[in-house]
Amino acid sequence: MSLLCLAGGGTVTKLAVAAFTLTWMHTIEKIPWEEDWHLSGKELVVDEVRIKGTGAGMEPAPDARLEDGFYRWTPKDNTRTEIILRRSDAPNVGDWNFCTEGQCRTLGTIVPETADPVRLYPCD
Repeated sequence: MSLLCLAGGGTVTKLAVAAFTLTWMHTIEKIPWEEDWHLSGKELVVDEVRIKGTGAGMEPAPDARLEDGFYRWTPKDNTRTEIILRRSDAPNVGDWNFCTEGQCRTLGTIVPETADPVRLYPCD
């Protein structure tokens, strides 16, 4: 199991995870977006992206397939050294959800609710 650091609001939280899912509601379209990630050494790798519809800034990739109501695809450029999450104060959007091993919790239960941005990266 690898360590994932979540840094924001002056805190760093380390979580022992092999894989995780980020979910959120698009601020304008109010459509769910989900991404499955895993840690690989000093990189974060996105395995699949899912969106429940299309709209402003939510175009699925050309190779996306529609399954169970979601457009699904794996980005061609699927590795990152970090993920920067920004928070929105838009109404009816809510916080990011961080899911691992079948359990989800809001980002605000891991780092301060006022933390913006929040940085995710493999811990040393």
